Amino acid sequence: MSRIGMKPIAIPAGVKVSVSGQDVAVEGKLGKLGYTLPADIAAVVEGSEVKVSRVHDADELKAMHGLARSLVKNMVIGVSEGYKKELQIVGVGYKATLAGNKLTLNLGYSHPIVYTVPEGLKLTVTDGVKILIEGADKQMVGEAAARIRKFKKPEPYKGKGVRYSDEHVVIKPGKTNA
Repeated sequence: MSRIGMKPIAIPAGVKVSVSGQDVAVEGKLGKLGYTLPADIAAVVEGSEVKVSRVHDADELKAMHGLARSLVKNMVIGVSEGYKKELQIVGVGYKATLAGNKLTLNLGYSHPIVYTVPEGLKLTVTDGVKILIEGADKQMVGEAAARIRKFKKPEPYKGKGVRYSDEHVVIKPGKTNA
């Protein structure tokens, strides 16, 4: 029995959830999201909560049950509260600028890196070194943050690069002449 999958999902005020066949649509103040449930997984809206169930108890289906429930819950939270990730740029001369939907990063390379912001995300750059990524889709927010971080991961000797704001980078001691 999936402990996660059996829990009902509470629908907050201002959020509308509709299920038609295998398609789940969630609409709220921050946007509209959709998801197609896997085969043999069903969702039902009962009052102010959504219940996700499965047809039989195959091991793979048990895992998909919990996953489907988590994804629907993430959609409900996303359209009501939203998700955000904060990145920090560390390094002398490293900076970011935002113009329209283009994020330009100067990260010590011979050329600036231009990242096109995906539709549905909102980026904010403060002080040229802090990037705030906001959106309703949890996966899209995390994917954008990971892609931006990948341009210049924090290096272990001086800590220069792009990191999550809550990330701790362990600094290694450099070489010494003994």
